[in-house]
Amino acid sequence: MKYPENSNWVNQHADRLQRFDAARLIPRDLKCGLKALLVTLALIGLVACDSSGNSNIDASPLIIPDSPVDTDDDGALDDSDDSDDSDDSDDSGDSGDSGDSGDSDDSDDSADSGDADDSGDADDSGDLGDTDTDTSLRTADFSVRESVGQLHVTGAEEGLQLEVYNASGNKVSSGETDFMGSLIFRNLPAGSDYSVRETMSNPVRGLENLEVWSVEGSLPDASFYRNQSLQPGFNYITTRDGTRLSAYVFLPGPLENGPYPTIVNYSGYEPSKPGSVLDASLTSLCGVLPVLCDAPSHPSGLIAGFMGYASVGVNMRGTGCSGGAYDYFEPLQVSDGYDVIETIAAQAWVFGKQVGMGGLSYPGISQLFVAQTDPPGLAAIAPMSVVAETAASTLTPGGIFNNGFAFEWAKSVVDGAQPYGQGWEQGQVEAEYEAFGSSVCEENQQLHAQAVDAVGKALNYSYYEPEILDSLSPAKFVDKITVPVFLTGAWQDEQTGSHFATLMDKFINARSTRFITFNGLHADGYTPVPLAELKAFYDIYVAKVVPTRPAFLDLSAALFEQQFGAPLAFPPIPYSDKGSYAEALSAYEDHVAQFPLRVIFDRGASPDLLPANAGAPEGVFSTEFSQWPPIEQQVYRLFLQPDGSLTDNEPSVAEAASSFMHDPAAGQRTFGGSQPFYIWAATEPEKAAVFVSDALTQDMVFVGSGSADLFIQSTAADADIEVLLSEVRADGCETYVQAGWLRASQRALDQDQTTALRPVQTHLEVDVAPLPEGQFELARVEIFPFAHIFRAGSRIRFQIDTPGDSRELWRFLLLEYEELVRHTIAHSALYPSSIVLPLIPMSPVESSPPPCPGLRGQPSRPFEEYTNTVGT
Repeated sequence: MKYPENSNWVNQHADRLQRFDAARLIPRDLKCGLKALLVTLALIGLVACDSSGNSNIDASPLIIPDSPVDTDDDGALDDSDDSDDSDDSDDSGDSGDSGDSGDSDDSDDSADSGDADDSGDADDSGDLGDTDTDTSLRTADFSVRESVGQLHVTGAEEGLQLEVYNASGNKVSSGETDFMGSLIFRNLPAGSDYSVRETMSNPVRGLENLEVWSVEGSLPDASFYRNQSLQPGFNYITTRDGTRLSAYVFLPGPLENGPYPTIVNYSGYEPSKPGSVLDASLTSLCGVLPVLCDAPSHPSGLIAGFMGYASVGVNMRGTGCSGGAYDYFEPLQVSDGYDVIETIAAQAWVFGKQVGMGGLSYPGISQLFVAQTDPPGLAAIAPMSVVAETAASTLTPGGIFNNGFAFEWAKSVVDGAQPYGQGWEQGQVEAEYEAFGSSVCEENQQLHAQAVDAVGKALNYSYYEPEILDSLSPAKFVDKITVPVFLTGAWQDEQTGSHFATLMDKFINARSTRFITFNGLHADGYTPVPLAELKAFYDIYVAKVVPTRPAFLDLSAALFEQQFGAPLAFPPIPYSDKGSYAEALSAYEDHVAQFPLRVIFDRGASPDLLPANAGAPEGVFSTEFSQWPPIEQQVYRLFLQPDGSLTDNEPSVAEAASSFMHDPAAGQRTFGGSQPFYIWAATEPEKAAVFVSDALTQDMVFVGSGSADLFIQSTAADADIEVLLSEVRADGCETYVQAGWLRASQRALDQDQTTALRPVQTHLEVDVAPLPEGQFELARVEIFPFAHIFRAGSRIRFQIDTPGDSRELWRFLLLEYEELVRHTIAHSALYPSSIVLPLIPMSPVESSPPPCPGLRGQPSRPFEEYTNTVGT
């Protein structure tokens, strides 16, 4: 039988639908109780489950559509008005597979995209075969799906050698099918008359007259989206090339009570995994709060449900039950996002024919990529804990590979993108077989083994490659985003880092922007203060109503207490006091136009939660600014002195320097313990150069990026450098503030972007330069964005060392030397190394110093005096 190319079939054949107990379909070890589900908030979409699996809960029904039957065996759906018919050559949004389309078991209808490697190098050798062989093309047994920049082969034998030829008869790519008989040819120029041929066959077998599309040329007509119908429960969304993405729809009430404001989560985690009961003890409330018994498998959906919103979780191609193959934000994945938004927005149960997007980390970053395509059905985005640039923000800070979180995250996503890699797919396959005797999810696994190894791909590029990385760096394209933006981020984010802040001045065409920043951790956007503002944002731009306080907010507060271990109170919902929607909208946009940036200080030190809940995600006070970087910023420069001090005077000594040994083990060391009681190891002798200021005579507030302007010399031709900024309090406690990193050979600056407070390196191979032997060279290290109050009586401490010991989850792939290496930092009249900090003139802070430890995300340790090694 054929599978549905869109889910209109649901409405036309409702008599063949079956409903299932979702809890029965989910593997025992994946059933989650209340506390375990709440862990998803911290793990950002990775569902944590009670290993006992003792939920024994009946979940809301799961609806799985069957497929129209191809009774005439012509390869087309029998529903003559099905807009997604892959044989309809007049529909610009449709796609078809070339091959034996009449075979009901043929896999071509689910052949999608992805690639385990660049499966073919360009080969313009010309001839198609030996003149002594039969060169006429015989029809092959495999199938090929046309796509954007790609051709997807399925249904072939394992290990089959294939080649791609263009319209001129030149071979342009080649590769070998995987163990599932699949292969994707990527990076093909848009054009027609391609052919895919078996390399060794005689006579030559293959498929011809194939077309590769451009993104622009592949855009479907609006009817392509309107003709797809999604129902509550499990669905498939068809993209422009025929790939079907798995989606889970949650509605906060019956269909007939709609339409509902709707939030979309789009990622490679598990957002389309069928919903489940949140907690058995709460089932009596399911009638008034349906999300309790049909909780989506992504935090943004759970939160949307508590807000009274519908949600749709969609797995990116090549993940979960979605067809295709995974490749980190390839153009096809981005155009899929456009298709997802337009298909969901077209549903009758969606309010206003527009949706918002939500999510933190991966599904936060995806919003930036999708919003740049400007889908008409997108109302607003709310990205949390994102990156500004794939490389500079997290993957290669300062040009040094982060083989801790960055590599581990990339590997985990690619591993999960393998066939049945996430673990829940088999349960869905069994459910579909039970209902229909076949499974779309099973078919959709066929190309999953063609997932691109993101770590291996990254390691192929030691420097910034614009043609590869520009399209993967939101800083390069968020100026295309026109919808309202709500963004949150933490300065000490242990996963993606604080570089997100460098995006905040680049949303120049967004209708409105609101940025909430704070000290803390990766998941902290999902805490009451940011969520209260998020509720107002969604109400104004997605629901288009005066913001309201959710009816069951007290219940959700109890859930947050279980997650964060503290009784966190929801503040009032902003703008809920306005008399009309027009008044609320005007008040919101007037305010954020003047003050888009809110900086929350001293989270973890709320007097209402001390002493029992030190480190809890609640701040003491906040300040708003008119822009990023704050216009109030002043350059505050301190010079490194020969005696290990920091002063505002340039050193006067003719020759002076401090040196330290490269520490090859440092790169794999991280903070021990857990927040707020991290174990921050003391600095070992000869492993750093340390400089400390005099006690401050007044409070000093810093907000922004900083710069370490260092004159460096090394016994090697290159050096991996880390800088650490901390506060030494009057009570003898040292608190971590921020860090920065640089591979010295990549010190060349992008002069168009660099400022006194923020050095921006090009990281281009052409600009790489070794350190000159026996000479000092200026290397400017960016101190990642931060906001911190240094209290009167405290001292500013600055440390230079080998990267490591500076993040909970970051590790660094350091340079390797054949002998011991020493780096030297000058602090002399000729070479005056210094640090530059972003000072914000403010009135004295009217709050007590936080406990130590206590500040969220900021480790503490007892201060120890450090003696530098004199350099030469």
